[in-house]
Amino acid sequence: MKHALYPLTFHSIPQERIWGGRKLEQLYQKALPAGKSIGETWEISDRPDAASIVANGPLAGTSLRSLMEARRPEILGKAGALNGRFPLLVKILDAREKLSLQVHPPASKATSLGGEPKTEMWYITEAAPQAELFVGLRREVNRESFAQNIQTGTVEDCFHKVQVKAGDAMFLPSGRVHAIGGGLVIFEIQQNSDTTYRVFDWNRRDAQGNPRPLHVKESLECIDFQDFEPSIISPDEGDAGTSGMHLQTLVDDPLFKVEVVSTAGAGQIDYALNFPRVVGVVAGRLRIHGPHGIEMQPGQFCLLPASLQSAKIEALEAARFLVAQPG
Repeated sequence: MKHALYPLTFHSIPQERIWGGRKLEQLYQKALPAGKSIGETWEISDRPDAASIVANGPLAGTSLRSLMEARRPEILGKAGALNGRFPLLVKILDAREKLSLQVHPPASKATSLGGEPKTEMWYITEAAPQAELFVGLRREVNRESFAQNIQTGTVEDCFHKVQVKAGDAMFLPSGRVHAIGGGLVIFEIQQNSDTTYRVFDWNRRDAQGNPRPLHVKESLECIDFQDFEPSIISPDEGDAGTSGMHLQTLVDDPLFKVEVVSTAGAGQIDYALNFPRVVGVVAGRLRIHGPHGIEMQPGQFCLLPASLQSAKIEALEAARFLVAQPG
């Protein structure tokens, strides 16, 4: 029997990282493997090595990969697939320590380097005091000075650094050098890609005592050396209007659009679904109405397939959540 699609939730996929911690267990009750430093949980993933598994309703146990193979038009509607796969990869990051200074390849370079282009955005859900991001270049930096600083071990000095707090967001087009400082928890929405070129990794060594590989040549090919000192997207505390919902667009790019919705109390919002939507709860509780409707807690994500045509999202209390739409 072919079941109609409905709001889909998935089992989180924990990813061990040298810079990770255990906060996702504490903040969002994620089931993490014991004794591991978990830097990421992949919440919605259609990767060759990590396919999300449906957690709710009659399709529980089915992979997103198999749904994309059998029912792509129902899931995507007017959205385009990415190499036949669901176009977005959705994660939660626990950066207990700094990530490597890195870059993701733009589309113009990715194929020749054997990688995949990757544009992403970060929404900060928790930040330690003085927590910072490394994003883009300082204005006086060029390719030659950047390469020289790599050689002298001072490439950190080339990066634009900015302090951040919970509620801030950052857009990271491919080609923008970046890193996450320690003490941050982040919701990440990105192209379905997993190519990263490391410029510098703070002289860290892995569990076997070996330095992690760097990709200096590839990085220099990919970095946008005209990308200087990008701005943080700060929370907009505007009027919620008669609906009780305040919407702020964080990213509006051909690859994806992301907005944050906030409410001071209970309220609801309706979405037309020519495209699928991904909903991720930052704070409060939500109810997604409809067949096999669900309640959502902080740290939970769901996929609203385009075949639903419309969706009603109800905040059961003061809440904040992200809504992402692929291009």
